[in-house]
Amino acid sequence: MKSLGVDVLRSLREHLRPLVAFHLFFTVLASSLLLPAVAWTLTSLLRRFDRPVITNAGLLDLLLSPAGILWLLAAIALTFLVLYLQQAGMILVAVKRRDNHFRLAFIALWQSLHRLPSLAGLVVLQVGAHLLLLLPAAILLGWLYDLIIGGLDPYYVLRMRPPEYWTYLAVAIPLGLGWALVAASLYVRWILALPVATLEGLSPLPALRRSRDLTRGHRAEVALVVLSVLLVIVALPLIATALFDRIFTPMLWWLPERNAVLIPAMLGYVTGYMLVTLAITFIGIAANALLSACLYLRLAHREPRPAPPPPDAHPGRLAWGVELAVVLFALGQAWWIVNSFELQDDVAIIAHRGSSMAAPENTLAAIEQAIDDRSHYVEIDVRLTADGEVVVFHDRSMRRLTGDPRNVRDLSLDELREFDVGSWFGDAFVGERIPTLDEAFAAVRGRSALMIDMKPDPGAEEALVEAVLDALAREQEVRRHCLATSGSNQAAQCGNPEVASETRLAVMSSNVLEMVKAREPELRVTLLAQLVMPGTLDRRSFDALGLRHNRVTPNEIRLARELGYEVHAWTVNDRARMSQLIDLGVDAIITDYPDRLAELIDDRRELGDGAILLVKLRNWLRR
Repeated sequence: MKSLGVDVLRSLREHLRPLVAFHLFFTVLASSLLLPAVAWTLTSLLRRFDRPVITNAGLLDLLLSPAGILWLLAAIALTFLVLYLQQAGMILVAVKRRDNHFRLAFIALWQSLHRLPSLAGLVVLQVGAHLLLLLPAAILLGWLYDLIIGGLDPYYVLRMRPPEYWTYLAVAIPLGLGWALVAASLYVRWILALPVATLEGLSPLPALRRSRDLTRGHRAEVALVVLSVLLVIVALPLIATALFDRIFTPMLWWLPERNAVLIPAMLGYVTGYMLVTLAITFIGIAANALLSACLYLRLAHREPRPAPPPPDAHPGRLAWGVELAVVLFALGQAWWIVNSFELQDDVAIIAHRGSSMAAPENTLAAIEQAIDDRSHYVEIDVRLTADGEVVVFHDRSMRRLTGDPRNVRDLSLDELREFDVGSWFGDAFVGERIPTLDEAFAAVRGRSALMIDMKPDPGAEEALVEAVLDALAREQEVRRHCLATSGSNQAAQCGNPEVASETRLAVMSSNVLEMVKAREPELRVTLLAQLVMPGTLDRRSFDALGLRHNRVTPNEIRLARELGYEVHAWTVNDRARMSQLIDLGVDAIITDYPDRLAELIDDRRELGDGAILLVKLRNWLRR
């Protein structure tokens, strides 16, 4: 077993050309037929749920429903079936000797498709067994969660990490590790089932039994080799990205800042990066298949590795053409990427709960600081009190900021006024109180604008919507009265009388979104989403989609441009990530550090066109 890694590398070198040909043929087949069919099937099933899935809780509810469980099983099965087909084809390429690499790749593709029923059965048994192992562990972990921390506010748990949080982890981690060890043991026991089914033509159950017999007495060594190969596969893209980012990218900064020089250089750079990325992807897939093939030959036939192709084997003209097509594809992608870089850097700055790293969140002090930090919008959270007042507060309970376990909805405005929500942040803010929405409007009047994130309690959604709209109407009257009674030199202090045109609302529920739009269609509403399951969301129902920053992708930006809504990224505090999102094309960034984002925008605007192109290239590389 010690030389297994060497044998895998040697086999990769000896069978490189037919493996590349097969990989490209299979990729074309998968991207044009298999993956679209899988995506269409799964999206069609999702549409049957007839409800948007935009939160982790919503996703969990969907997946725990009978129909959701069936959808999840179908998604897993179809995904693994495509992977098994690809691996089976590469195993066939490695062990079938033929003098023409192109014909060998095509024959392997056909033979792997011919084994589709057997591979599908293997997926059901092999993957299904691991899921069945997971089921009791998941049920037990869910029960422990409800028992230990289920009654606490999730946000309080994540931010404050109370003793209950650590108690749950102390119980959950050993359970998770126990399941992982059992699942890994089963995986190693059945690791040869795919090559056995592919090369010996056995049906799924006999293939699993034969794999169990072949690996008996060698499982520890097999596990070590598999883990080593996995670590190499994971490390390769990280190493390649680091090399480009740390070594090759700085070289571009030495070039003269002229587009006639920079653009061809960047084009060559991106082409090289694309080719390296494609090569690493191929190596990872091929190494995994060759590992299975070498293990099978060593344990079943006492052969170290597949025999090399005949000395007179040749690639064939079509194989050369396919490889040339890869280079042209990489060049075309590079051209598209470089030409998609825009020099426009307009992005709205939204201060998350005010400048919440410079002052206590959701207070008048945080709002004032956000205005000083040049925020275009100050994002605040609002809730209803027991007596129907709208106050600026995020959590369901008072526990995190004050230590009081009572909920906001159970306290009157006068009772809430008694709480000090500033002293936890620092001595400078002792005595800071919970403001009302009316006070927040007064604070930004004529200087900034509000983004009001509505946090309704269950059953009180409509009441909160009505109360917020009433506050908007009151603020509009105040501003109109101010303009009517003030001189022209004081008009700016009154603010825009059309409050609705400068104010944004934010919601995390499509039902609340519909309530707002039914009453005030012109109000701009941002739908905040932790995730978006394809096919479940009506993307024409909102004015902006607020996505967790790691969910923002070029495809999300493309959809937003096509359908005419904005994309807001939350919550982004790292300067490098802010720069990446600007280059992706987001319309607004929600941050705890609005001053940091404002400074970044200023810095980018001072750069020349060539320098900003290089910044955009580096951000593209770091995605």
